[in-house]
Amino acid sequence: MKIFATLASLLVAGAFAAPVAEAEAEAETSPNPDLVARGPGGTNYVQNYNSNLGSFTYNLNAGTYSMYWDNGVNGDFVVGIGWSTGAARAITYSATYSAASSGSYLAVYGWINSPQTEYYIVENYGSYNPCTGLQSLGTVSSDGGTYNVCKGTRTNQPSITGTSTFTQYFSVRQSKRSSGTVTTSNHFAFWAKSGFKASNFNFQVMAVEAFNGKGHATVSVS
Repeated sequence: MKIFATLASLLVAGAFAAPVAEAEAEAETSPNPDLVARGPGGTNYVQNYNSNLGSFTYNLNAGTYSMYWDNGVNGDFVVGIGWSTGAARAITYSATYSAASSGSYLAVYGWINSPQTEYYIVENYGSYNPCTGLQSLGTVSSDGGTYNVCKGTRTNQPSITGTSTFTQYFSVRQSKRSSGTVTTSNHFAFWAKSGFKASNFNFQVMAVEAFNGKGHATVSVS
């Protein structure tokens, strides 16, 4: 959300600065708050959007990152590790995630290039449910849990291509967890009933987004 409603600025749910790729990630911390770093061969991918809300470190070889945030309102912070090109894959992760009193998500996060779409599979969240105020599409069962599914439209908001209008899809796990496997194909298939196109992928990461309050997280992705 980017203070407009999603993971790149989120007050309602999420979207962000267009990624910039590096040939290889040599530093343990990003020198640029809008930098996206890519590991050897493009298999490891780090997404970082930061509007002066927090700080993060990452280790591409280990597939881990840690972050903390501490801010009142009107900030947004998104960090994730994953793939420069998304797919219908199973993503296994393990995290420590402390965000009870803040606006934050722990989620599989990604974009479709065309039609431009932002999506989240939310495993855990703080004080704000990302489906609040959005169109309910029902529920989907996956990976031992039930997810509430919703859809919304962001009009003239920041996106991976600058300011644009795009659709958002969310699956929000009813029983929160901070480790497990996310079978993205189950969500893509359910969203497809409402227009989601699982093709022409941009990046796909296991991310933490924070847009107010304070908290911290450490995430490993395999």
